[in-house]
Amino acid sequence: MKFRKLTGTHAGRILLAAVPVAVVSTVIMAGVANGAVPVSFAVSGSQFQISASLLDGTSFSQYAGTTADTAGVEHPVAIANIGSASLADLCQSVITDTPLGKVGLLITAGGGGNPATATGLQIGMTDLKGDSTFGNIRIGVDASTVNTGAKGGAGDFAQDSDTIKIVGLQQTAWSTQAAVFTLNGMHVQITDGSTGCF
Repeated sequence: MKFRKLTGTHAGRILLAAVPVAVVSTVIMAGVANGAVPVSFAVSGSQFQISASLLDGTSFSQYAGTTADTAGVEHPVAIANIGSASLADLCQSVITDTPLGKVGLLITAGGGGNPATATGLQIGMTDLKGDSTFGNIRIGVDASTVNTGAKGGAGDFAQDSDTIKIVGLQQTAWSTQAAVFTLNGMHVQITDGSTGCF
């Protein structure tokens, strides 16, 4: 089986590292919150958590692949692509060991009936939980023929659907990237590492 690597955004990437989060988070996330910049979240050597009370998306596909952390180490993942998505009560968190002990970064957005939105969303994940509903799903299609712009390798197993809805989303991932990620009501917190999304 061939493995596909996660694709990059056309306009560029923004790297959000856990340290020094206090410096980069304010500048970078201000642009992301306004939907002004393409974004890619990656943390060197660490997976992170993503949760949402509801993910509602269109143009979905999923297949096996790999993604590299910022040290260049490849990790096997399930690659999920969503053309457009809204995420209610979005949370992203990561905990990193530092010389000062554990440091956490907690980002929340999309509450109060004003969900976060993303276009060209791609996630390299290792775990996913939630109650899912797919519209016009195809299971077992060739990964090179899925209905999204990003595709897998010819002959690889994949699934796709016109729509996807996940209630109570809990996801562990190595990477998340999007053409535009709009974080309505964004709140960035530095924590002592004891608080995550779930």
